[in-house]
Amino acid sequence: MSMLTILAVPLLVIVAAVIVISLFLHFVPIGLWISAMAAGVSVGIVNLIGMRLRRVVPSKIILPLVKANKAGLDVNVNQLEAHYLAGGDVDRVVDALIAAHRATMSLTFERACAIDLAGRDVLEAVQMSVNPKVIETPFISAVAQNGIELKVRARVTVRANIDRLVGGAGEATVIARVGEGIVTSVGSAADHSQVLENPDEISKTVLSKGLDAGTAFEILSIDIADVDVGRNIGARLQTDQAEADKQIAQAKAEERRAMAVAKEQEMQAYTQEMQAKVVEAQAEVPLALAQALREGKLGVMDYYNMKNIMADTQMRTAVAQAGVPKAKPAAPAEDHHTGRTPTETDTK
Repeated sequence: MSMLTILAVPLLVIVAAVIVISLFLHFVPIGLWISAMAAGVSVGIVNLIGMRLRRVVPSKIILPLVKANKAGLDVNVNQLEAHYLAGGDVDRVVDALIAAHRATMSLTFERACAIDLAGRDVLEAVQMSVNPKVIETPFISAVAQNGIELKVRARVTVRANIDRLVGGAGEATVIARVGEGIVTSVGSAADHSQVLENPDEISKTVLSKGLDAGTAFEILSIDIADVDVGRNIGARLQTDQAEADKQIAQAKAEERRAMAVAKEQEMQAYTQEMQAKVVEAQAEVPLALAQALREGKLGVMDYYNMKNIMADTQMRTAVAQAGVPKAKPAAPAEDHHTGRTPTETDTK
């Protein structure tokens, strides 16, 4: 047997031993079991191996269990493991139970698990029940009856209601309801100065509406933090309405002008059409005269008499168009001493 073979056998034994020990420590967390036993938590080594086989991290069950046991809570391994397998945060639930126990609040393990599985932060809910939270609303725009805009910002002090955390509305609903109450209160004021003088009337009106119904919170108080005067919405609406009326009137006037232009063009076309018909009729007169002469319905003397009448008519028309003749010079004035009109001889 060569020297290489003699050295390889112990090396393989050592590697195999390391692998076996690693697998054993992976499936059997000896250190975690010792910590649990030292803390007075009765956990069997078989339970820890079963957690590994069920793909549960033993430390996320044993450490919260030790914490709960030291706090005096009555929970067991199966409850914590069931909540972990359901997708809950075991450590968060245990912390919430400890906080509720210290604050002498009535919170059972089942309700805490239900709140956690509902997607809410159960520890924050317990802390909010002990220490109320202040929710600050954004600036809420409201318009009084005189048309002046007011921008109101409020601070809402709420306390979590453990019994309504499952199925109750959240902070967004509370802010929306408070905003609705502020808009209603300001809108019912006849003048914006009334709101500026008594902002606490808004708080009283909003609180009397019971805005926390159906929510996960209990509203303790509503305080008006800031009230700013905004734009004159009423005047702006009137200006916009006047501008709209002006544009409508201009559109109607433009429509009437276009209709008048179209009517004028139509009448011009109709006039030209009538003039063309007159010219056409006048062109048929010589033809009618010639036809009458051929058929003997009109004599030669009749024709010349008609020509004379036409010439006389043209002459009268020319005289009428020549204008009014010049006025004669005024007669000389009568002499008041002799009582006669002076003659040319007297003048000489």
